[in-house]
Amino acid sequence: MQKIAKPQSLENSHHHPLQRLRSPSRGVSTLIHLAGLISFAKSFKFIIDNPNQANEAYGWHFQYLTIIGLTLATLTCVAGLLADILLSRRLFLVKNVLSVCSAPLAVLVSLLYWGLRIIDERLVLPEWAVLNFWADVGFHAIPGIILVVDLLLLSPPWTITALPSMCIACAIAFSYWFWIELCYTNNGWYPYPIFGLLTTGWRVVLFLFSASMMTTNTIALKWLHARVNSSGAIKAH
Repeated sequence: MQKIAKPQSLENSHHHPLQRLRSPSRGVSTLIHLAGLISFAKSFKFIIDNPNQANEAYGWHFQYLTIIGLTLATLTCVAGLLADILLSRRLFLVKNVLSVCSAPLAVLVSLLYWGLRIIDERLVLPEWAVLNFWADVGFHAIPGIILVVDLLLLSPPWTITALPSMCIACAIAFSYWFWIELCYTNNGWYPYPIFGLLTTGWRVVLFLFSASMMTTNTIALKWLHARVNSSGAIKAH
């Protein structure tokens, strides 16, 4: 009598040959997504526990690209963790789609923030905004680190090309510009002091530069994913 093969569980099924570790999975993947969410939750808690004038302002802390990026990172890891727990390919796909936006944005936030802070911290931090070292790292480094680790180890390669990624980056950059100008109209101050130092023309240059940088991040992350995972694919074959 022919035996009927039992279907493999999703956790033990074959994953993409260019994906370093198994995901969704109730192992390493779960730990990485959970660690990210714990860090992000602590960052949001810091905002609540240490109120400043942004807490009462129009737009709240969502005036900050940092907090928008942190929110997208949180949604990405929530989708990833739920996919791990439920072993859901559909939620895994949602996580990967979100990652295409959230990972390049998180890297952009880190590069812009730390780059400008090295020049002069008052370009990105108003005098009334006080951050201790660990809070600073939680806001401006951990989201990028977690999402890059997720991409390189727990995700299949992105299929997005340069032109669509540039369109996404420009849409985010100029939507954010419109948003901060709306907040400025209501609050009378910009979330990042550098905006108040620039003329409108130079703000256009800054946002075009940021969009180009985010596009470059996408291309660089795709290349890095291929470099990290290609050897694993060769060994698997």
